[in-house]
Amino acid sequence: MKTVAIIEDQTAIRQMMSQAILNPEEFEIVVESGDGQIGCDQTLEAKPDFVILDVMLPNCNGTEILRKLAKELPKTRVLIFSAYQSPGLVRELLQTGAHGFVEKSAPLSELQKGIEIVSSGGSYFGPDVALLLRNAMADPKSKEAGINILTKRERQILQLIAESNSTKKIAKILDISVKTAENHRTNLMRKIDLHDVASLTRYAINNGLVILGS
Repeated sequence: MKTVAIIEDQTAIRQMMSQAILNPEEFEIVVESGDGQIGCDQTLEAKPDFVILDVMLPNCNGTEILRKLAKELPKTRVLIFSAYQSPGLVRELLQTGAHGFVEKSAPLSELQKGIEIVSSGGSYFGPDVALLLRNAMADPKSKEAGINILTKRERQILQLIAESNSTKKIAKILDISVKTAENHRTNLMRKIDLHDVASLTRYAINNGLVILGS
């Protein structure tokens, strides 16, 4: 029997997976959480065979969770199940260690197929995600190239900008000088070639750093 962690902020979806999708004769659910940080901590402790992970999560987004899992639990298989996808986000998740991605708009049969294949050691991407990957490969210089070109600090600042924090407040939150915060902001804007808050916010949402409407 394979052990599985479900990190998904929508209770109804977690219940659907545990009651209707995951065969109890094949899977034992050892972690079930709607909070990114709690779910990540519990998963690192439980060391499951398989993880179903949303991208948009409170307190710690799915991309950062995936980084930690890839580093600490390299043998654990991870299937992304998310409503948010973009060429940059999908490519970033793939580079970070995801073994599959199924969009929430897909039929349940696609989710079941993704679970079966990824948990058994394969890779699976739903039709919409596969199309995004093909488009990204066809246009590798797209601005949606993912956030891997940003440093960890720049990603933090991007997330805080998207959450409507001023440069002064960002400096206070991160315990750095306003000048340093401004430098990081300038560098990240130059790297991704976006120069206004609305575009930065949209980029952060597309790359899984913030939850829409949060």
